[in-house]
Amino acid sequence: MTTTKTADTSAAEAQEKEAEASATSDGYVTVPLQGYEATKDVQVMLATKWRASAIRAANSGDIDRFMEMVLHEDDYETYLDLDPDQESIMQFTQDAAERSGEALGKSSGPSRSSRSTRKR
Repeated sequence: MTTTKTADTSAAEAQEKEAEASATSDGYVTVPLQGYEATKDVQVMLATKWRASAIRAANSGDIDRFMEMVLHEDDYETYLDLDPDQESIMQFTQDAAERSGEALGKSSGPSRSSRSTRKR
């Protein structure tokens, strides 16, 4: 059983190191964003640094506000020019999370106790 835990830890550490290696010194990663007529690389803040207010904006459908909060200030105009559809935005956020060393919606949750909690 400890082998699995070690393998999980090693995989998580490798993913984190990969994210750090691909991140710029100011905490951004480069992610392709597909627009209506073109695809361009933009700088996005590491997903682990996204503010709760940015996530709330995305969840409420205010994509422009979300992108304004997570994109590098030089790339927000690029986003507006690309005018991506919903599918492209979803792919962009998944790519950004993966390149940040996170996986959206893939939380394993708390582990089960090896002890039985049933009263006797």
